[in-house]
Amino acid sequence: MSIAEVQDQKIQSISEGKLTWIYIEKPSEAEGRFLADRFGFHPLEIDDVLSRAQRPKIDEDDDHLFIVLQFPVFDKENKMTRPSEVDVFIGEDYVVTVHCNADLKPLSKFFRECQIREESRTAYLGRSSGYLLYHIIDRLVNYCFPIVNRITDNIDDVADIIFSEAVPETVRTISILRRDLISFRRVIRPQISVIETLEQEDYPFFKEEQEVYFGDIADHVRKIWDSLEECKEVVDGLAETSNWLTSHRIQEIMRVLTIITVVLAPLTLISGIFGMNVYLPGGIERGSIIAFEWIVGIMTACGLGVFAFLRHKHWI
Repeated sequence: MSIAEVQDQKIQSISEGKLTWIYIEKPSEAEGRFLADRFGFHPLEIDDVLSRAQRPKIDEDDDHLFIVLQFPVFDKENKMTRPSEVDVFIGEDYVVTVHCNADLKPLSKFFRECQIREESRTAYLGRSSGYLLYHIIDRLVNYCFPIVNRITDNIDDVADIIFSEAVPETVRTISILRRDLISFRRVIRPQISVIETLEQEDYPFFKEEQEVYFGDIADHVRKIWDSLEECKEVVDGLAETSNWLTSHRIQEIMRVLTIITVVLAPLTLISGIFGMNVYLPGGIERGSIIAFEWIVGIMTACGLGVFAFLRHKHWI
């Protein structure tokens, strides 16, 4: 099966010298058969390509590497970062990239750039497959930094509103931010070992200063991870602060309600006693205006006395 036969089935290709970059988006069984027929890849590798739930890894074969990577993509609808998988086959004279979603813009833009611009095609495909792989991964890793910056900006926004917004809204905002951060961390953490393997192992068909190039990417990935660790600490601190503020506000509310209850308690007792059929002192006639004024006076005096006592104890 040739590329021309499956050109309308999401397979594109560009070449420069002896090196070919095959770009596959949203693969199906037809693309899987093409890869098996054209390159003789192992059926388990083809299954991994068609599966969309693989963890980052490197499988080394006699004449090629099979690399599974995941990169973060922000889902605006659900307000969270989710993983987008990229599968890479790399051999002496080819690089095959396969991804299931059309949302990895850096990869698609890089491929179109090499398609359209001859100088880019010469620069990136004119050396070796390892050099092209470095630039592919470098583009995708650099795409992570704006997402990290977005999370940092969101953290700053939460820090600003945490003392002013209503408690339910603040808790919801922190929860969404924490979910996004957890998802991002789950994407980045497994990548570190994969990139470090590319940095440390010796693959002869790379033909480049492997430690230098992939060491640079490893530094970027570790920097992203360190930034996420810092963001996690800040979010945890904001969540703790939010919980403390919520507890403090509840205590303040309970304090006010308790003061009101304490002040009203003797008034309720007095009104209850004199509301019964009892004789009033001094021969005051029940039901008269003088009786009402007398009872109100006693209640007012008791209320003021309780209030003065609370002020004396510095409880209010």
